[in-house]
Amino acid sequence: MKTSFKFSNLCGTVYKKGNLVFTPDGNSVLSPVGNRVTVFDLVNNRTETLPFENKRDIRRIVLSPNGNLLLSIDELGQTVLVNFRKRSVLNYFNLKDKVRDIQFSPDGAYFAVGLGRNVEVWRSPGLTREFAPFELHRKFTGHYDDITHISWSPDSRFFLASSKDMTTKIFSVSKIDGFEQTTLSGHRYAVVGAWFSKDMRAIYTVSTDGAVCVRRFRPFGVEENLTFGEFPRDDEGNLMRTIWFTESRHYTMQTAKVQSAAFNPSTQLLVLGFTNGVFGIWEMPDFNKIHSLSISRKAINTVAINPSGEWLAFGSSKLGQLLVWEWQSETYVLKQQGHFYDMSCIAYSGDGQYIATGGDDAKVKVWNALTGYCFITFTEHSSAVTAVQFTKGNQVFLSASLDGTVRAYDLVRYRNFRIFTSPTPVQFTSLAVDPSGEIVCAGCQDTFEIYMWSMQTGKLLDVLSGHEGPISALAFRADGLSLASGSWDNTVRLWDIFDRSKTVEQLTHSHEVMAIAYRPDGKEICASTLDGQIHFWDVAKAESTGSIEGRRDISGGRKANDRRTAANSSSGKSFSTLCYSADGTAVLGGGNSKYICLYDRQSGILLRKFQISMNQSLDGVQEKLNSKLMTEAGPADLIDSDGIDSDTEKHVDRSLPGVRSGDKSNRLLKPEVRARALRFSPTGRQWAAASTEGLLIYSLDDNMVFDPYELDEDVTPDTVRDLARKGDYLRALVNAFRLNENYLIREVYQSIPPLDVALLTKDFPEAYLERLLKFIASIIESSQLLEFHLRWISGLLSNHGVFVKTRSVALQPVLRTLQRGVTRLHQDIGTTCDKNHYTLDYLLVQGKQQAEAEKEESGDITMQDVFASFDENDSELAENSEEQDEEEHEEKGSGLMDVDSSEVLARA
Repeated sequence: MKTSFKFSNLCGTVYKKGNLVFTPDGNSVLSPVGNRVTVFDLVNNRTETLPFENKRDIRRIVLSPNGNLLLSIDELGQTVLVNFRKRSVLNYFNLKDKVRDIQFSPDGAYFAVGLGRNVEVWRSPGLTREFAPFELHRKFTGHYDDITHISWSPDSRFFLASSKDMTTKIFSVSKIDGFEQTTLSGHRYAVVGAWFSKDMRAIYTVSTDGAVCVRRFRPFGVEENLTFGEFPRDDEGNLMRTIWFTESRHYTMQTAKVQSAAFNPSTQLLVLGFTNGVFGIWEMPDFNKIHSLSISRKAINTVAINPSGEWLAFGSSKLGQLLVWEWQSETYVLKQQGHFYDMSCIAYSGDGQYIATGGDDAKVKVWNALTGYCFITFTEHSSAVTAVQFTKGNQVFLSASLDGTVRAYDLVRYRNFRIFTSPTPVQFTSLAVDPSGEIVCAGCQDTFEIYMWSMQTGKLLDVLSGHEGPISALAFRADGLSLASGSWDNTVRLWDIFDRSKTVEQLTHSHEVMAIAYRPDGKEICASTLDGQIHFWDVAKAESTGSIEGRRDISGGRKANDRRTAANSSSGKSFSTLCYSADGTAVLGGGNSKYICLYDRQSGILLRKFQISMNQSLDGVQEKLNSKLMTEAGPADLIDSDGIDSDTEKHVDRSLPGVRSGDKSNRLLKPEVRARALRFSPTGRQWAAASTEGLLIYSLDDNMVFDPYELDEDVTPDTVRDLARKGDYLRALVNAFRLNENYLIREVYQSIPPLDVALLTKDFPEAYLERLLKFIASIIESSQLLEFHLRWISGLLSNHGVFVKTRSVALQPVLRTLQRGVTRLHQDIGTTCDKNHYTLDYLLVQGKQQAEAEKEESGDITMQDVFASFDENDSELAENSEEQDEEEHEEKGSGLMDVDSSEVLARA
């Protein structure tokens, strides 16, 4: 079995906190998810989590104007410099303070970062690895409170810094004659944002109370507005005194406060997000209200506008919600939300394309394993969901909950079509469905019983009793004849659900059973116990075949409130979830720890140890704690000293009327790192973990596919043309794709003889299949080689059908583009042929007559002409006989009709 699993994607969490950023083309949005960054491709409908981690939760991300560099900064100022296009880390840097905001200049030469009350301007690093890529240009001071927002002028010479001290200051990057540091005041509350207009003739400032000020630049004592950056001189050549003044002041007229703001200079649109979940769009400088909508129940923490101004991105930290709204058509481009609380259980569909998850927020979500998007959410449960399970047909899955119900969902009609309940209210903690999908079993934690229902009728068939503790896990054997149940009474019981007269096999352990799993062939079962061991049992003989001591392997880090070290602590040293690999040769185990262990079943050796997260914002990640961070009030990490990460609502005590200040002893709660559920994909190429961070997917599929052609000579356009001239078209086409030059790909593609297409499509490497289909789809409508393109498409899809089927979701955009192009050509050609149908018939007849006339003039008669004349005479005789038969039949019919009508008339 292959063990080279790598982190592939992060689903289940779309936004936590920080700011959202659009890519320069406006087609993708970057969202901070814990200590990672996820890219949502809004055009191709897929997500990608970048393969790097910050030390703590990300507070700010910024992308360079050309889209090459990405800066990711965590809560303590630790910065990661990333080559965004190559997805590689270039450098790590520490800004040594909490970052309030960071922005690149429009020309990409500098970036300004707000650290406390100061602003530092740094030179932008390059794309290569350097020893010290960060160089401080200048440090700006003057504010009396923390920085809230930074924005640059279009010419990159000036920038605005807004602060909680209710002012906005104008700074210049370098010394400019006639310019002095300017302070813009007039607001009564903290300034949320300030921006230059595109022509630099105005500055717009917004405060938390919804006040919007429009400020203009002019010479002192002159009623004429100027463009900022052009400082006038008098007749003697001396610089004139200039001032900024408030031209107009507007108010949003909202009861809630402004939480976030964004401005698009090209469209002059101002977007404000409020604490009550409402956002509004205004056109500047007249402050004309265009649109307002309530999209969330909680505060909108961040707002972003794409460069074209068409799409708006909103993030709500409280709900973990990410929305992309197209304001012109008033439609959602993207609407995603993770589980409000922890994700508790997961299940793969039979084909491995879908993942169902249940959470403590009583919601059940279904995710696409390839795209990473959630496409349906069910909210019928009223309490935490504890287990989910797919049936064999992949169109139905079930969920069990602490509300005492088991629900069945239809993925075709997206509805809850069956509800299973018990005679008395119980809380279900485990769920199992037999392979045929006819029997549903659920175990409860209060009456220690297992309930069994029929899927078809929904009726309760039987109640299996005998356990003396809560049921922790259920599992059906592969043939569906036996049901295994694990309990806190230290036993695993094997039930024959179709023959209750048989004795129930009881597998006794020394400690409480936490999880069980059947091997795919059904001949072996494994069970994890509270002492950290994994026991293996032969199902047929009911004998123990071995065990694995995993207590030291699963041992995690030290929590903030632990009085003992991680090595001496007894918590988190057992496996609460188990899963066999698809071939049954390995076992995957996880629990209340930061580690997930992969064991070889035959030898019991630890093959690999995966760490869920490096995020130190989670409890239990660090092995050792720093004693300097322990204060008299408790760990310093749990005290919110500056109030950046806290909501004002959290500190308000509403228990008594008239109380103005809340509980000063409130503390931040650090989530505990753990894996609550593990599942292997049926394909065996990936596995998923329901963790504190979200749904982590580890996969064997790597984007960089190994290609043996890379071991050949240097790939250049000349060598590619030489290969094409020599007739080695396959290598020439693949090397052209590697160079990624469109003109060269087209040149090689069109030089291939049509008769060789069938052979080339058979041997074409699958690593470049998607790129070739994309290329054909891009030129099929503009090219005249219709039959040539159709040969390629037919050959590729016929010879690589299995690959296309397994990657159907990933290739869906390409296949849709091909289908659209072929359909459009079919319609165009069909319309032309329909219009010229009679013209074509006329031309064919004229051509036939002209050929006959030429034969008569020449007088040459061949045997084919004689046979053709015989055939024509035979056909004429046959037609004449048929016409005579039809005439006789009609005469007889008319005579009968006449007789019948005369008789009817006589009787009448």
